[in-house]
Amino acid sequence: MGTALEAALARRSRSRVGEPAPSREQLLPLVAAASRSADHSSLRPWRLIELRGDARNRLGEALAASAQLDDKDAAKLAAKPLRAPLLIALVTVRRESAKVADWEQDAAAAGVAHTLSLLLDEAGWGVIWRTGPHTRSDAVRRMHALAPNEELLGWLYVGTPERDDSGPKRPVDAEQYISTL
Repeated sequence: MGTALEAALARRSRSRVGEPAPSREQLLPLVAAASRSADHSSLRPWRLIELRGDARNRLGEALAASAQLDDKDAAKLAAKPLRAPLLIALVTVRRESAKVADWEQDAAAAGVAHTLSLLLDEAGWGVIWRTGPHTRSDAVRRMHALAPNEELLGWLYVGTPERDDSGPKRPVDAEQYISTL
């Protein structure tokens, strides 16, 4: 096991993944570790939903229902959730709080999602965070059975990497993104 810095520098989005995906038992310790992300007032304003098997087909149907497309394009959209054996829906659960604004709760949920993607990558799984214009549609919302205080942030597509994407990633010049006052 390397350092957190090494894991972050090595992380890659894996657009092509296949079987197998991590089991629920393999996911649980990673979710427990990701839950250590910054969370003002320990509200835990997030939850995750596993989509495997037929649940991915139901998501595809909801995506297609949310769009005004011809049959061919609707079928393409409906097939997108089948690009990975496991999808993990990332949900913000906004809690009533006088101290923690909704945006901060969304940020905490996004932090858990990013940390989980980093941990999955470090464990050898392929993962990419996907969103899209239909993420917050009524059909997709109903399919995930979201409560009125919940918002879908997207899905982690998870599985076994199908190709080696470990080559160099374009470096970031950190000097361009940090300033002082």
